[in-house]
Amino acid sequence: MTAHSLAGARWVKSRHSGNGGNCVEVAPDFPGVMPVRDSKDPEGPVLLFPAEAWKSFVAAAASGEFGDI
Repeated sequence: MTAHSLAGARWVKSRHSGNGGNCVEVAPDFPGVMPVRDSKDPEGPVLLFPAEAWKSFVAAAASGEFGDI
């Protein structure tokens, strides 16, 4: 995978997230990939998913495909 500079990334989390801190954040402004990180560890590791795979995952989660996890 190509190296990506995440300096200056605009990190966002779901508006459904509460204040409990158990959230992931995404940086949606990178063509072809979706950077994902743990909101409790913003300086920690970042996972890069292919954009289409991330869209499929989010759609499956929203439709309940994974059950009650």
